[in-house]
Amino acid sequence: MSVTFVEQFDSVLDLIRQAQQRALRAVNAELVDLYWRIGQYVSDKIAQAEWGDATVQELANHLRKKEPTLRGFDRRNLYRMRQFYEAYKHDEFVSTVLTQIPWSHHLAIMSNSRDKKERLFYMQATIKEGYTFRELERQIKSGLYERTMLANKTLPSAVRALPQDVSGIFRDSYILEFLNVPDEPVYERDVQKGLIKQMKQFVMELGRDFLFVGEEFRLQVGMSDFYVDLLFFHRDLCCLIAIELKMGEFKPDYIGQINFYLEALDRDVRKAHENPSIGILLCKERDSEVVEYALSRSLSPTLVAEYQTKLPDKQLLQAKLHSFLENTTEL
Repeated sequence: MSVTFVEQFDSVLDLIRQAQQRALRAVNAELVDLYWRIGQYVSDKIAQAEWGDATVQELANHLRKKEPTLRGFDRRNLYRMRQFYEAYKHDEFVSTVLTQIPWSHHLAIMSNSRDKKERLFYMQATIKEGYTFRELERQIKSGLYERTMLANKTLPSAVRALPQDVSGIFRDSYILEFLNVPDEPVYERDVQKGLIKQMKQFVMELGRDFLFVGEEFRLQVGMSDFYVDLLFFHRDLCCLIAIELKMGEFKPDYIGQINFYLEALDRDVRKAHENPSIGILLCKERDSEVVEYALSRSLSPTLVAEYQTKLPDKQLLQAKLHSFLENTTEL
C-alpha cells in the first residue's frame, strides 16, 4: 500500500475517532443531566417531607425490579445524585461546566473538596487539562488547589507586572513523586534526567500548555556558553519558561544566575511577537522570608518554588493556605 493511501486512510480513521469522542461526550452530558434531574427530584421530595430514607430505598428497589439491567441507581447512588444537585443548585456555572465532566470525576471532586471554590477549581482544571480519573485523583491528593492558590497569593511584583495574566498557571510547590531517583538525590543532574524520562508526568504537573523545548539549552553570550537546565514554551502566556533545578536550599545568588539567563533568552531567542520570558527556580527547600528579600528589588520575572519527591500531606497544605489567608486578612 502506498504511503499516500495510508495517509488518506488515517485521515478517515481520525474522522471516526473524533466522532467517537463527540458521541462519548454527548452520552456523558446526558447522563450528568439525568443524575442532576433525579437528584433534584429526590431532594425536593425529602425537603417537602414527602420522602424519608426508607422511601429512597423503595425507589431503588422499584427501579431494579422494573429495569433489572440498570446499574448505578441503588440507594447510595441516589443519595449521591441528591448531594450533586444540592452542592451546585445555587451556582451560576451549572449549565456550562457540569455536563463537561464525567460522573466519576464529579464524585471524586465532591468527596475530596471542602468548598465551592475548590470544587469549581478542580472542575475547570479537569476541562482545561483533560484529566483522566486517575490524573484527577492524583492532583487532588497532591493538593493542586492549595499549591496553586498559594502561588497566586505570593507572586513577585515583577511577575504581576507582566502583560499577560499568570494567575492559576504556577504552583507554590511541584510534586515529583514519579521521579525514578532516590528520596534524597545527590546531584541536580539526577533530577533533571528523571524529569526528561518522565516528561509526560512532568508536563501534567506543570500544565498541558507547557511545551518542552529542550534540556541544557545553550545560550552563547560573548565568548562563553551557558546552559538552561530545562526550557519550555507556554502556549497561553506566549513566552519562554526557563526552569533551573537546585538541590539544596534557596540562596539569593541564584536570582542573579536566572536573571542573566532570562536576559539572554529575551535578547537572542525570544521572537518579536512573544512576551518576556519567565524563570522558575525549583529548589529542594526555601525560606520564604529569604525569598521575599531576594526578589523584592528584582525586576526580572522569576518565581521560586519547592519540589518534593513524595506526595505531600494535604491537610498540612490546607492549614498552610488557611494560615496564609488569615495573616493576609489581618495585614
